[in-house]
Amino acid sequence: MRLSRYFLPILKENPKEAEIVSHRLMLRTGMVRQQSQGIYSWLPLGKKVLDKVNAIIREEQNRAGAIEILMPTLQSAELWQESGRYEAYGKEMLRITDRQDRPMLYGPTNEEMVTDIFRSYVKSYKNLPLNLYHIQLKFRDEIRPRFGTMRSREFMMKDAYSFDMTMEDAVHSYNKMFAAYLRTFDRLGLRAIPMQADTGPIGGNHSHEFIILAETGESEVFSHRDFVNFDIPPADVDFDDVAGMQAIFDKWTSVYAATSEMHDEAAFAAVPEADRLSARGIEVGHIFYFGTKYSEPMGAKVQGPDGKEHLVHMGSYGIGPTRLVPAIIEASHDDNGIIWPESVAPFDCVVINMKTGDEACDAACEKIYAELMKAGKDVLYDDTTGGAGAKFATADLIGVPMQIIAGPRSVANGEVELKVRKTGARETMTIEAAINRLLA
Repeated sequence: MRLSRYFLPILKENPKEAEIVSHRLMLRTGMVRQQSQGIYSWLPLGKKVLDKVNAIIREEQNRAGAIEILMPTLQSAELWQESGRYEAYGKEMLRITDRQDRPMLYGPTNEEMVTDIFRSYVKSYKNLPLNLYHIQLKFRDEIRPRFGTMRSREFMMKDAYSFDMTMEDAVHSYNKMFAAYLRTFDRLGLRAIPMQADTGPIGGNHSHEFIILAETGESEVFSHRDFVNFDIPPADVDFDDVAGMQAIFDKWTSVYAATSEMHDEAAFAAVPEADRLSARGIEVGHIFYFGTKYSEPMGAKVQGPDGKEHLVHMGSYGIGPTRLVPAIIEASHDDNGIIWPESVAPFDCVVINMKTGDEACDAACEKIYAELMKAGKDVLYDDTTGGAGAKFATADLIGVPMQIIAGPRSVANGEVELKVRKTGARETMTIEAAINRLLA
């Protein structure tokens, strides 16, 4: 993509309304635009990152055996009345009425709707286990939306829902999602700590929040330092291995970790002082096992091997992609801007033409741009007529992992400079060597 033709509305000054680093940088880089309180448009740069986050989430959900569907954002109030949550959910639910005066709502979550889908089609234990997920916009009328898309009213959610014959089977489904979440966050460049958590309005009796540590976190969290050294499940992990999944869960819950709502001072005091970690945290995922909380009032049953009907055991598993993007920024930035992990960077590299209009510089940049694009790399080519300093500042601000810098002097020698955004390391090499380095 040529920057001269791209929509990248960079802000030179820090927006006054931005309270935290990620909100400030997302506005400055033109990733998002606030449309009203807690509601944002995702502009091209932000949408590219969001799509890459979603792609990793999808890959890991599919790897763990979940199956993607798509449910509507608007839901009938009847389903929520059937489950008993319509009045209980509170003012965060946006309730509306259609032209036939039927009560509707903008879904904050989808337990009721997915249970209705399940009970309409699945009648036998032979069709279990089943895990259905989707990635969809949701709405919760937060009393105080803040921190940009970190805590917005409209947000994107990956929510998965498992259905199992027995509690034991449901625990295995829970453990599979637990392992899949560890892999997902690791691929996003984050070290997420699973912590015992309150179940909130979702309900249930078994719940973990996945927390990344950050100074701008919403709440205080408490954990053992050993988490930083625990191994992430490998790509070839066997999700059907019941004992293996349980072992991963047991390992990652073997030492103390809890959100402030579930904090136990006595248990934390038992942790050796040198191993205690008290910090602010950002929730990036939340998983629940809630048994028959929804299947019982909504009649979601299957015929078991004994010929009798049994209520299915359910769980739900959420990840917020529009929350993950700022969380990644909070975890990876410096004074000059964002430092994207390669897995979610909006572009693989940026080619910086230090003197657009110079015949030699233009020719070198066009060659690099064409060859990298032909090889399948996602390249941003800064072919604008601005000064070199402004171009360097933009490249650092938007955080693309690699920068190829072509100036008159270096190009005259058949060379360019390669800069690693994360470390700032620079190396001069031939044009061909630079291309080969990025294709390696």
